[in-house]
Amino acid sequence: MNDTKKVTAVILISGSGSTMENLLQRAKDGTCAMECLGVISSKEGVAGIARAQKFGVPVQVVNRKDFTDAVAFSRQVFKLINGVKPDLVLLAGFLSYVHLPERYKGRVMNIHPSLLPKFGGRGMYGSKVHESVLKAGERESGCTVHYVDDQYDHGPAIVQKKVPVVAGDTVETLQARVMQAEREAYPEAVNLYAEKRLMQVANSVRILPVKAGAPTQA
Repeated sequence: MNDTKKVTAVILISGSGSTMENLLQRAKDGTCAMECLGVISSKEGVAGIARAQKFGVPVQVVNRKDFTDAVAFSRQVFKLINGVKPDLVLLAGFLSYVHLPERYKGRVMNIHPSLLPKFGGRGMYGSKVHESVLKAGERESGCTVHYVDDQYDHGPAIVQKKVPVVAGDTVETLQARVMQAEREAYPEAVNLYAEKRLMQVANSVRILPVKAGAPTQA
């Protein structure tokens, strides 16, 4: 592990927590410059809660069903986040819409299993994305790590990784290939943030070069 200063993060989940687990494992083995301060789940009883606890990370549940609208739900989520004051908020299979407080704009990331802006938007998640890619006859797919704004899958892209769509692909085989790309892309985006190499210009993100003598993640 090198001397890149770790960023603190809260991870938001809604299900299995596989994306979260990858980030926690990368943080543990030193390939992701992140310290997770806590996990928030929008559902009770999901597998991701046990996965987070396995890493010794505190978990809190803010059940979306307990709130009448997204505004009240978001207020409670960010009340918990404000309690630990992380550098970043990382959405990892988080399926509930959240309204971002002004202070968190440019500090919330999400990963989506397609090459945005293709196959994004409300209702496009998980296997539905891969099914749509195959139906459209696309020759490539991939994943996108992007900053979150107030529209679904809309904020500027930080990292994109492409994978081929091959003859005979099923939803499951394509999903597996995309998930492998996701495991690399999300830690890469977090590391770029930790290295202070991300500069947002209008609706795009510019990756700054490594400064001479500056530490970087391996």
